[in-house]
Amino acid sequence: MKKTVSLLMALLIISLIPAFAFADSEITVTGTGNVLVPADMAVVMLGVSAADKDVRTAQGTANEAIAAIRSALIEGGIAEEDINTDYINIYAMYDYSGGSEQITGYNANSTLAIRVKDIERVGEVIDLAFGAGANTLNGIGFSATDTAEAKEMAMRLAVADAQAKADILADAAGLKIRGIEDIAEQNTYSYDKGIMNNFDVAEAAVAGTVVQAAKLTVSSSVVITFKADK
Repeated sequence: MKKTVSLLMALLIISLIPAFAFADSEITVTGTGNVLVPADMAVVMLGVSAADKDVRTAQGTANEAIAAIRSALIEGGIAEEDINTDYINIYAMYDYSGGSEQITGYNANSTLAIRVKDIERVGEVIDLAFGAGANTLNGIGFSATDTAEAKEMAMRLAVADAQAKADILADAAGLKIRGIEDIAEQNTYSYDKGIMNNFDVAEAAVAGTVVQAAKLTVSSSVVITFKADK
């Protein structure tokens, strides 16, 4: 009886081997796609840094300069709603040379974020601001008003990239892709590297600022699990 049971078990195991041998394998890959889009809008961050022994004097100097910059930009055709306060900061300056901490004065910083809807006017806006008293340029951020088509293309490229990677892995493992088990979008977004500058006020007085519009990168990534077998 025991021999009969053992024989039946052995036959059952043997019969299951092909099913396991040819069971589906899974290959999971991440695909990415990038599309470049010309920027058609920019935000310029610039402002004033003023120092004085008296904190109120430093703050007053910065405020007056910001008001003058705002007026110059509005006169230059920039809409008032496109000129916003970015940040305001006041901090004490110290002298440690005498072995003790001594306040020597205060530095007041005030920065504007200026939305420029005509990309060709970015350099002109910077010149207007510096001509009115700005002395700091913190950066320029570029954006595009419509990236829907680029996002769709980036997603398609991400899927194609995942498919190509899965084909390579399957071929290396002696498998063939049979279909998709699961697919999920990780993220789709647009970004630009921006421009950071140490702006030279003296140069601005001599020649106009030239800013070349950036191209935004619209990026998408997907995770796909493919079914594969022999």
